Amino acid sequence: MATNHFVLIAILLPLALLAAAATAHDEVPAKQDKTATVVVEGKVYCQSCKYFGSWSLTDAEPIPAAKVSVICKNHKKRVSYYKAFETDKNGYFYAELKDFTMTHYLLDHPLHSCHVKLVSSPLESCNLLSNINNGINGSPLRFENRVLYGKNYEAIVYESGPLAFRPSNCFSDDTP
Repeated sequence: MATNHFVLIAILLPLALLAAAATAHDEVPAKQDKTATVVVEGKVYCQSCKYFGSWSLTDAEPIPAAKVSVICKNHKKRVSYYKAFETDKNGYFYAELKDFTMTHYLLDHPLHSCHVKLVSSPLESCNLLSNINNGINGSPLRFENRVLYGKNYEAIVYESGPLAFRPSNCFSDDTP
């Protein structure tokens, strides 16, 4: 009978040690994966009347609190992401595309699927949409080979524009 206990212990002891090791392994915190975020940045200006009708931004002034939208469409041409962003006091916007997903890593890539459009200007004197850099139809993104790194964070930065509204009071005799 002592032999049976010895055989039983010889079989059960390694199993108990395996179970304890597996339990101890589960208690160790898992290494966090880095999350990659897509960021779009750009500037919004008020075009000078002097250059009305052109794509020139010479003498243009930045517009604080202007709104732009980032629109992404998947490879089936359906909107997969939409959000409006506001410029800071210098007319600069930094649009972090939280929850942006790609169902197809090539066809839904931000360079191909996302565009930035003008939405609104807070300036009564400069609130007409212009199509400078395709601000009405959708300005394509450019990858400028910039990536921001942080602890458990990586932001891939794309640029858009610059975009511009134009004044509503430009007269043809003021243009060059």
